[in-house]
Amino acid sequence: MPTRRLRVVLFRPKYAENVGSVARAMLNMGAEQLILVAPQGYDIERAAPLATAHARHLLERARIVDTLASALAGTVLAVGTTARTGGWRKGLLTPAKAAPDIISRVRDGGEVALVFGPEDRGLTNDETCLCDQLVMIPAHPDCTSLNLSQAALIVLYECYQYSLTRPFEPKGPPTERDASFEERQALFENMREALAAIDFLKDQNTEYWMMPVRRFFSRFRLRRNEFNLLMGICRQVRNMAGRSTRHGVQPPQGSVDFSQK
Repeated sequence: MPTRRLRVVLFRPKYAENVGSVARAMLNMGAEQLILVAPQGYDIERAAPLATAHARHLLERARIVDTLASALAGTVLAVGTTARTGGWRKGLLTPAKAAPDIISRVRDGGEVALVFGPEDRGLTNDETCLCDQLVMIPAHPDCTSLNLSQAALIVLYECYQYSLTRPFEPKGPPTERDASFEERQALFENMREALAAIDFLKDQNTEYWMMPVRRFFSRFRLRRNEFNLLMGICRQVRNMAGRSTRHGVQPPQGSVDFSQK
């Protein structure tokens, strides 16, 4: 079952009972990997009744880590969830639209993380920066925020349902593996440095201006050979920028404004 390779990542969950309910939802949909990032006052005995005896083993096997980056290490795709729109939170996917890519990645042997934020505030912009895609569950405008376990169940259901409707997809020829989370983050950092070296990024808040670059690369599968190519381009840009500066040649002035109209 493809959903076995899904990581359900709960970032700073506040209530152990919600963690238990998420574990029950995972069991219903065949997901087996639960990761808690810096949980707030987590107690497995408070979570267990909501998980029921059937899903208690998921709580017992759950990993607890300190940072979101640690939870995402080794994944080929990180899908964050949000109830907010605007700014760079545009082009959001519904769970049904996200499911085909998610299942395709896990069927190719990768691991995909589904990231859910704290119950009271969700994921911040800094946290969504670590996610390749963002999913929003459509809901009535009077109440757009869902309970944590409800949101997890809906996203997992769409993944499970898609895997059932596409049970036997023919495999093509072997392809280069997808770039890992760590490799993608290294690439974005090298891109930021390269673009800063040629004065393409604004001096203040460069991470904000890198957001559209991150979103662009999240639209397709970045293969390992493509990662190597782009890393080489970034290194060459930095080298050429440094050489120009040493010879007194200034890069073109003025950065591009990416802000959405």
